[in-house]
Amino acid sequence: MKAPVAVLSAVLVTVLFTGLIGVWSVVVAGGQTADERLHARLEQLFPEAIRFSEKTGNPPHYKVFGRDPQGGAEPTLAGFAFYTTDLEPLERAYDGPIQILVGMNLAGILTRIIVVDHNEPYGYFSVDEPEFASQFIRKGIRERFRVGEDIDAVSQATISVRSATRAIRNSARRIARQFLNPEDVK
Repeated sequence: MKAPVAVLSAVLVTVLFTGLIGVWSVVVAGGQTADERLHARLEQLFPEAIRFSEKTGNPPHYKVFGRDPQGGAEPTLAGFAFYTTDLEPLERAYDGPIQILVGMNLAGILTRIIVVDHNEPYGYFSVDEPEFASQFIRKGIRERFRVGEDIDAVSQATISVRSATRAIRNSARRIARQFLNPEDVK
């Protein structure tokens, strides 16, 4: 009789622990689920968007839909959002990968970037700063993306800044090659 009680106790402890982890993750995330955080980030990239697709395709991306400029009832494709780590997984900063969510319209212009996950061994002082992300707003994918020229280094963390810049540039150009009409790209 002791064996079933021990098994039942182990199952009960596992269920309670799993439930506590779920509650803890929602509390730590400010009360938002992972889907809610993603949707909020996508809205930051495209404030005028009507809806977003699920992540699909090769390369992996989200489609962004907006109002039809011709006044039609159906939403039209307005751009793409994608994670640099999905497209450039080997691009790494000083202390590992930098996960950046990038928004790009159909003309190959970046709408915004959001640094989602990044670790620096000596504190946050490079790509985590708002000044780094703001450099990419309205930047065309045909531009050079050269740190020290058209991208400011922002700090002494040149390894992280160069890596993040390359990841943004290369992943945006890869999405553009796959989905955009070259004649429309600025």
